[in-house]
Amino acid sequence: MRLIALNKPFGTICQFSAHETRASLGDWVDVPGVYPAGRLDADSEGLLLLTDDGTLQTRIAEPRHKLVKRYWAQVEGVPTAKALANLAAGVDLGDYVTRPCRVRAIEAPASLWPRVPPVRYRAAIPTSWVELAIAEGKNRQVRRMTAAVGFPTLRLVRAGIGKLDLLALGLAPGQWRELPPRAPWDGLPPPQRES
Repeated sequence: MRLIALNKPFGTICQFSAHETRASLGDWVDVPGVYPAGRLDADSEGLLLLTDDGTLQTRIAEPRHKLVKRYWAQVEGVPTAKALANLAAGVDLGDYVTRPCRVRAIEAPASLWPRVPPVRYRAAIPTSWVELAIAEGKNRQVRRMTAAVGFPTLRLVRAGIGKLDLLALGLAPGQWRELPPRAPWDGLPPPQRES
């Protein structure tokens, strides 16, 4: 069984097959038989786990296991206390209501690499950062949540999965590292095996 942590660069799609206009996972990771455990949109970056084990993939990706994923979102504007409280309580996105989550305003992460290409700068509109910890992970969920409370996401970085922290792993964009798959990195109880 293999488990790989990748710092997925901005613009990379979450598939191994080549793409006409974008980088794919195969441009960064040359390990046969591994697949992403969950996804990150091409315009999101940060921690992505890859594995060759279907059970482990499910335990990482499926919301029913409640494995917390932590995101840093650079948003347009400075969210109010009410907006942060609304994010924490759960947001009605029209097609579903998000589960309650942990959210807080943070300073720009000091060790964060510059994005290539950079986020568009507009002098008249300030930006700020929020950290969200969610156990869901629906399509474009964090972006939809911040937009729904009036603060659209400009840059989104997955900073952690379970107990794994991207900056602690020391991976630059495009770098990866093999991890011990049975270590207690996820905070979940061990899978039940039939006897």
